[in-house]
Amino acid sequence: MSLPPIVVFDLDGTLAETAPDIMRTLNVILEQEGLAALPIERARELVGAGARALIERGFKVSGRPLDAETLEQLFQQFLTIYAGGIANYSYVHDGVVAALDALTADGFVFAVCTNKPILHTRLFLDAVGLTERFAAIAGRDSFPFFKPDPRHLTQTIAQAGADPTRAVMIGDSRTDVDTARAAGIPVVCVPFGYTDVPVEALAPDLVIQHFDELPQAVRQLTGGEPALASHS
Repeated sequence: MSLPPIVVFDLDGTLAETAPDIMRTLNVILEQEGLAALPIERARELVGAGARALIERGFKVSGRPLDAETLEQLFQQFLTIYAGGIANYSYVHDGVVAALDALTADGFVFAVCTNKPILHTRLFLDAVGLTERFAAIAGRDSFPFFKPDPRHLTQTIAQAGADPTRAVMIGDSRTDVDTARAAGIPVVCVPFGYTDVPVEALAPDLVIQHFDELPQAVRQLTGGEPALASHS
């Protein structure tokens, strides 16, 4: 039997709205350092490049220089604080579970490929009850490389035991598009994630407005037929 096709998801901003707890954690750090909390609305420009970059950006917005040693100390604090309340206010986007169900019926398997640390990735997926839906879960530190290095994506697909020639990446940012392009894999973007430019400007293969549209988008990019017809 041939390998199954696969849909690989980014996590933050794509599968889930995680900014509320990420920003909450950042604000704990900022306030402890005597700086004002930042509104959740700043998340779109601050979130998406990892916790170190988030802290750097938060301090830059606040007008405070940040040396490398202090950044590393605050980064370690951030990881601990965030792990303690990773899904207090965060949630899975509407339509995700139904889309997974529909694509499962078509014979697809799933993976997560994220630049979130693997500890926090698994903590979040456990908290929202999605861990068991994924054949592979890969974080920033799962391999010696991470997005936009295409090996992060291709090794995640290999870990899932899936067919890289029938794979689709789902993301929300330039990093996801660049990773998929470098791996030779089609990419679907959602417009409600964490990106500094409209996702349409990144020229993904398709943009969906809601996860209700995902099954048809995936079918379109993998040949137009339910996967079970081609690998059963």
